[in-house]
Amino acid sequence: MIELRTPTEITEMKAAGRFVAEVLTELSSRAAVGMNLLKLDAIAHDMIRARKAESCYIDYHPSFGASPFGKVLCTSVNDAVLHGLPHDYVLRDGDLLSLDFAASVDGWVADSAVSIVVGTPRPEDLRLIETTELALEAGIAAARVGARIGDISAAIGQVATEAGYGINTDFGGHGVGRTMHGDPHVPNNGRPNRGLPLRPGLVIAVEPWFLETTDKIVTDQDGWTLRSADGSRGAHSEHTIAITDDGPVILTKRS
Repeated sequence: MIELRTPTEITEMKAAGRFVAEVLTELSSRAAVGMNLLKLDAIAHDMIRARKAESCYIDYHPSFGASPFGKVLCTSVNDAVLHGLPHDYVLRDGDLLSLDFAASVDGWVADSAVSIVVGTPRPEDLRLIETTELALEAGIAAARVGARIGDISAAIGQVATEAGYGINTDFGGHGVGRTMHGDPHVPNNGRPNRGLPLRPGLVIAVEPWFLETTDKIVTDQDGWTLRSADGSRGAHSEHTIAITDDGPVILTKRS
């Protein structure tokens, strides 16, 4: 069911957005060569406790997950691109790391993701990350009252196609509110002027993710982590936004 939020509710949701942005900013600054993924998850967990927030991940068990997630943060490294389950891995020079985090503050959820390179970057990785960020900007710019979901999807897909990347539409953006995942689904490719009309009060996560040389994914043995089918690297960018009469408002904007 698609729910529209009042201006007051959108104002209330900003606290969750700020918190998610703060956590991702802190984790991005702490992600360095020698840092263990489990330590990053522990840092996020400590910040959740300090804020008296609630994790959206730790008990999360959708149909595509092998078991409850059990952690509070997604850490996807190199050929992993989505749902990376934190494990005993120490970051190495040149690793491409995607951090995805969602939390509930005072009953409202925000969801966001960022990709960074740890240590010495490869030009190919920087280009891949930049493309997801440009696609995110394009998708958000298209999220205006009177447009349609397809306009967001088409804007994202155009950026990816022009950069030469394939597009997987199995996972994409989604509604956000009292829970992390709701309607509508926001694919990362589509046709303009199609789909749900965008109305004031719609709150969605827009999340382009691309793989370097494929659009196929496989599930890791941990039952969660999604990797490229050919071993190429992936990147992921995401913001939670509210659609208003004055344009899209980024709730998870990082300073």
